[in-house]
Amino acid sequence: MDSGRLEAFSDRVMAVAITLLVLDLAVAGPGHGASLAHQLYEKRWAFAAFGVSFLTIGIIWVNHHNLFKNIVEVDRPMLFANLLLLLFVVLIPFVTATLGQYLPAHGSGWSANLAAVLYCAVMEGMALSFNLVFLRGMRRGLFLVGVPPAARHRVVVRFIIGSLVYPVALVVAFFNAPLALFLSLLATLYYVLEHVLPTGGAAPETDARPAA
Repeated sequence: MDSGRLEAFSDRVMAVAITLLVLDLAVAGPGHGASLAHQLYEKRWAFAAFGVSFLTIGIIWVNHHNLFKNIVEVDRPMLFANLLLLLFVVLIPFVTATLGQYLPAHGSGWSANLAAVLYCAVMEGMALSFNLVFLRGMRRGLFLVGVPPAARHRVVVRFIIGSLVYPVALVVAFFNAPLALFLSLLATLYYVLEHVLPTGGAAPETDARPAA
């Protein structure tokens, strides 16, 4: 099938997910005891988690767009790989809200650590599924502008290396939830700064037509 339908569906799912992130940031109005400044301070971790997750979904959308504008067509396994990616994307608002709720109240307790474990596990699932989408496209020759064979190993390493931070963050989450969130931010910033997806400017490979 044409990749346009897949990208349009994915765009809508990501738009909903990134919008849902803000729902946990509400504060009580006047006359409810705590001042606005105090409430904002109490929600500092919720804002931190929101910022990391917003940036994460944002860079997923950017890289997803860059990837699929270079794909000739998609096959059935690619559709399911993309659905797996979207599964983890729509889970990001849930784990973000959970982390934001438990970090202030249980900053050094098991509940906060468990919330961070859930958060990092979803981020790792997201990264692995995006890697699966990318590798499927490259290995099956679905790219309009392909990756030259001599450069494939380097491109794969550069694309995957950022996702290796998430397993480290997952282990750290069992002991230090704030540090795990910071490591997740570093992984996201890597993909903001690193541009490894083939998006144009080179001649197509001879095997860049969709494989049967």
